[in-house]
Amino acid sequence: MKKAIVFLAEGFEEIEALTVVDVLRRGGVEVTTVSVTEDPYVLGAHEVEVLADADNEYDVTDADMVVLPGGMPGALNLRKSSVVCDAVESFVASSKLVGAICAAPYVLGELGVLKGKKATCYPGFEDKLQGAAYTATRVQRDGNIITGNGPSSALPFALALLAAIADEETAQQVADGMLV
Repeated sequence: MKKAIVFLAEGFEEIEALTVVDVLRRGGVEVTTVSVTEDPYVLGAHEVEVLADADNEYDVTDADMVVLPGGMPGALNLRKSSVVCDAVESFVASSKLVGAICAAPYVLGELGVLKGKKATCYPGFEDKLQGAAYTATRVQRDGNIITGNGPSSALPFALALLAAIADEETAQQVADGMLV
C-alpha cells in the first residue's frame, strides 16, 4: 500500500489538508497526518482543531509522498520546521512525490527545490517560488512536484496527488464516486 504524509502546522488551511487526506484515503492510500510540533492537536487557520495521527517524532522516511497544506501562518510554520524541511529535501533528492498548495509552495521555493520547475501558488506568493516558472494554473505537476494555487483547488489538487501516487484510473474512480 502506498503511504503519504500530510504535515499539519498551526494555522494550516483546513480544506486543503483534510481534502487531501479524504481523497487519498478513498483511493486506498495510507495517510498519516503529522503535527510539526510535539502537540498532536493542531489548530487550523479557521480555528478547526485537528488531532494529528502523529507528532514531529514520526519517521516519515518510508512514505511515498509528503504534502504541505497552505494557510497562514501555517505555511510560515511549516518553513520553521526542520522536520518538514528535511523531509522535503530528502523526498526531492530521492525523486519521491512532494505536494504543496496555496502559500506552502513558498517553502519549496525557499529550499531551492523548484529551480527549473513549473509551479503554481496562491496569488501574491509568485516571487517566493525561487527558480520556478510560475504557471498561474490551479494545479501544476512537474516531475515529482505537484503544486496547487489555493482553497478552491483543494479537490483537483488532491485528485492530482492521487493520480501521481496511485494512477489516473484510481483518481478517476474516486472523482466519479464523488460526482466530480
